[in-house]
Amino acid sequence: MDVIFCGGGDVRSQEQSPSLRRGMIRCAVTGAGCVASWSGDRRSPAVNPCSVRMPTGNGGGWCGGLRLRAADLAGLEMASLRGGVGGLFRASPRYGRLQATAAVDPEDIPLEKVQVKSSGHVLSYVGVACLGAILFGYHLGVVNGALEYLAKDLGIAENAVLQGWVVSTSLAGATLGSFTGGSLADKFGRTRTFILDAVPLALGAFLSATAQDIRTMIIGRLLAGIGIGISSALVPLYISEISPTEIRGTLGSVNQLFICIGILAALLAGLPLAGNPAWWRTMFGIAVVPSVLLAVGMAFSPESPRWLFQQGKVIQAESAVKRLYGKEMVTEIMYDLRASGQSSSEPEAGWFDLFSKRYWKVVSVGAALFLFQQLAGINAVVYYSTSVFHSAGIASDVAASALVGAANVFGTMIASSLMDKQGRKSLLITSFSGMGASMLLLALSFTWKALAPYSGTLAVVGTVLYVLSFALGAGPVPALLLPEIFASRIRAKAVALSLGMHWVSNFFIGLYFLSVVNKFGINNVYLGFASVCALAVLYIAGNVVETKGRSLEEIERELSVAE
Repeated sequence: MDVIFCGGGDVRSQEQSPSLRRGMIRCAVTGAGCVASWSGDRRSPAVNPCSVRMPTGNGGGWCGGLRLRAADLAGLEMASLRGGVGGLFRASPRYGRLQATAAVDPEDIPLEKVQVKSSGHVLSYVGVACLGAILFGYHLGVVNGALEYLAKDLGIAENAVLQGWVVSTSLAGATLGSFTGGSLADKFGRTRTFILDAVPLALGAFLSATAQDIRTMIIGRLLAGIGIGISSALVPLYISEISPTEIRGTLGSVNQLFICIGILAALLAGLPLAGNPAWWRTMFGIAVVPSVLLAVGMAFSPESPRWLFQQGKVIQAESAVKRLYGKEMVTEIMYDLRASGQSSSEPEAGWFDLFSKRYWKVVSVGAALFLFQQLAGINAVVYYSTSVFHSAGIASDVAASALVGAANVFGTMIASSLMDKQGRKSLLITSFSGMGASMLLLALSFTWKALAPYSGTLAVVGTVLYVLSFALGAGPVPALLLPEIFASRIRAKAVALSLGMHWVSNFFIGLYFLSVVNKFGINNVYLGFASVCALAVLYIAGNVVETKGRSLEEIERELSVAE
């Protein structure tokens, strides 16, 4: 059954009678009849304009706020205008071609379904979730500046193995946390899992700050690692599920931006260490504050409407939509959720379902993106950045780290502004292409004799360009793209699995990287990274779908494979 809405003023209606299949639409403001026709391409954001004509003799003007829905379509959305009889029409790219004319009385038009501007507070809830991203970056970065001083206090200054455990224990914990985070998010919901996650984050920071021996320090780092592992999967998942379609890319990339801010905050927190060697305890203790704020903030944040609907909690889902987007959007969002089939009777997906024929292809894309991200050499470039800058005459380790961090933040800010304009796929291809070119420049700066007088400068330029290119796509896009391409039934577990791949590859690259460099030389390793970037470009071009400007439900419908 078609339902037609004709707006522009004080509009009331009911469902259209099945007998009204063609004719004229009567404007609620003037009473004049009008005829509407339009077409929209399902796959292209570009939409042909919709014309609405007033028949001769009924007066001039435009009939505003028209909207038609059919049971076999997800809907056709058009902008409504307040006051007067005027309007511009906007067809969503997710809807197929449609041609229709109909006649309906002004009383047949439901006011609550006319699209209006959201009055919700989604940005504030995204900000609360990003506290998890800040803690992610801070816990990863805080040990770099503090390691030398805590090693002296804990009596392990001469024990490189135990120092390595202080660094790597958090990575092991993050791997464990990323795998458990998906199950927790499915079982308890997104917000309650955030509250649970604040416990290891706060306790780990407290134990690290008060540790009197290496055992307590390692336990603290392990707990903090579990916390950041959970948040690494949970933050992009929650943001993607509560963000409006038109700005989901921008808000999703904010996750990576706040991770970078967390790393920079850890760097700045280490500045007083030179004058106060005991300051390292304060550096770890600072992380307790955002952990507590995360728990308190999530206690007052709405649950993901998509998770609630998946659980059959329709009333709670409507309440969450109202808090996120305003009461004006409840009908719209709930219709999309129902159209997506999320209320199906399918049981909750298990871990083995991720490897089934139905889901394996899309799950493998997620895992591959994070594998390419790590194998492309980001950790190696950051690790060697200090020595590269020393070769260029930049003696300050803090200055070198600040330059890399600034390039990362700047690149992520650019990516945030482009995410919903250029799209995820194009940014990934541009990013890996730039990273590959930068790796070639770094390799040449170490090997080409003709460039020897400029090797230091070229190495710095190559390093900064690499980090900038990474921040444009390879850094922020995978965590944003994964929750978008995974079906709601497997979303939390599939994101957790992909993030697990990130942490496992991160751990082993850190473990064996120096051995590989000693055996093959840094220039050959850089060439190897450039080859990985080239492979990544080819893989992305052939396997990654564009998700810009499309709702999660629409993406799910297109990617779903019949069993």
